[in-house]
Amino acid sequence: MVQHIDLRVSLETADDPDLIRLAVIRKAHLPANDVFAVEVVRRSIDARSRPPKVQLRCAIYLREDPVSEPAILSTFQMVHEAPEVLIVGAGPAGYFAALECLSIGLKPVLFDRGKDARERRRDLRAIQQFGEVDPDSNYCFGEGGAGTYSDGKLYTRSVKRGKMERVLNLLVEHGAPSDILVDAHPHIGSNKLPQVVMNIRETIQHFGGEIHFSTKVTDILIRDGAVHGLQLENGREHPGNAIMLATGHSARDIFYMLHEKGISIEFKPYALGVRIEHPQPLIDEIQYGHRDRHDLLPASSYGLACHVDGHGVFSFCMCPGGLIVPTATNPGEIVVNGMSMSRRDSPYANAGTVVSVDWGDLKHYHDKGVFAGLQFQQEVEQKLFQAGSGGQQAPAQRLPDFLAGKISQDLPGTSYIPGVYAAPLDQLLPGWITRALQTGVRDFNRKMPGYLTSEAIVVGTESRTSSPIRIPRDPITRMHPEVMGLFPVGEGAGYAGGILSAAMDGQNSAIAISNWIKDSGFQRSS
Repeated sequence: MVQHIDLRVSLETADDPDLIRLAVIRKAHLPANDVFAVEVVRRSIDARSRPPKVQLRCAIYLREDPVSEPAILSTFQMVHEAPEVLIVGAGPAGYFAALECLSIGLKPVLFDRGKDARERRRDLRAIQQFGEVDPDSNYCFGEGGAGTYSDGKLYTRSVKRGKMERVLNLLVEHGAPSDILVDAHPHIGSNKLPQVVMNIRETIQHFGGEIHFSTKVTDILIRDGAVHGLQLENGREHPGNAIMLATGHSARDIFYMLHEKGISIEFKPYALGVRIEHPQPLIDEIQYGHRDRHDLLPASSYGLACHVDGHGVFSFCMCPGGLIVPTATNPGEIVVNGMSMSRRDSPYANAGTVVSVDWGDLKHYHDKGVFAGLQFQQEVEQKLFQAGSGGQQAPAQRLPDFLAGKISQDLPGTSYIPGVYAAPLDQLLPGWITRALQTGVRDFNRKMPGYLTSEAIVVGTESRTSSPIRIPRDPITRMHPEVMGLFPVGEGAGYAGGILSAAMDGQNSAIAISNWIKDSGFQRSS
């Protein structure tokens, strides 16, 4: 028999399995000999108490031993001769769709404009050190997508999307730490995630799938209202009757290609703003009560939100013990994001601090139609680039100066490797964005006293929070309503936000493709 019990324990107890077992036996009033095993199934930090405590949910095995579930990998099929599913994009949506294809018995054939995870490192160094942006290999494009080198946070509010545990277990089976199965806010880290992603690639190839890197898709071939293949940049065509578009939120060329072909796409609300970086010890002091946090405490984080004049203002992709990184996908843009290594041991904490952008905010761009949000996004990124002297140096202000509307006389240290320069960031951003951020920051300081400090720096711009375009799909079949065999998936299609939700969307879409293939009687690509 298995029972569950909740415990609230000290940091030291939570770090010692023997102490956890003893605490469980005492609270449950159980005979020690009846407790064959105790497993922690959920763990979170309660920072409200002083000192902080750890909240645990434990499974108690009474007079029986735990039984391990068979590995998901053991259920995969060899698919060398199976019907093909063409997947455009090797990010989390594309890769987890491919893994699901192996479980179903379909052959995934992936095409990604970027390079594999190892080769991408050279291009990331070129961005960081020399300000050189490769449009096809950067922090957004390449094996594993944007998540590979931007933290690897694995939590989502979208629990209704699918089986989150299946994604987490697959990550563990490919080398991720098993802690992600337990932690309330699981995290892998940008130093470990690339190897996990490469292991997933090896699995896909081992079971008969194909992956083609540095292979840009330039067109979707359509005949009589149905897809029949892909046109690749090298002039080659690849036939196929089932195509999954999992290209990510920054594949602007895909959006334009669809529009030019008369395939419906839609404007989608998103958010735009800045990155705000604090010293990590300051955030620890606010959240834990001490700048010198306990060795067993993780770097503290926060989540803040408010409404200002009808707009949401909120923190986004908070990276405790993290770094700010340059994530432009074309020369002539300044775009920033955040990442953390597995230990989260950087002396800095950063978070996107952004304002919602809706159709009503873009009156001057309505002539751009569905591209209104994308055009606004792009112009802000280009304006910030033009304010500098070239490269990926980013404009910045101390946080109080951003609120006061004055250029900082000097800037605090920052994790942003390309460097920052003092600039009137409050004026470079659209006025309504700046005003909402200024009001929002004051509200955040009321909720987190000490947040508004001259030790904090504002860096622009955080603009790739989600896709500014949605590619419509039927809610049941997940197929585009106008094109048979075209399945929009993940962040780029406007149906996910982050690694976990994108992965689940990929899995669900692979199942939908399988159902469609069975219903249509389709057997092989032709």
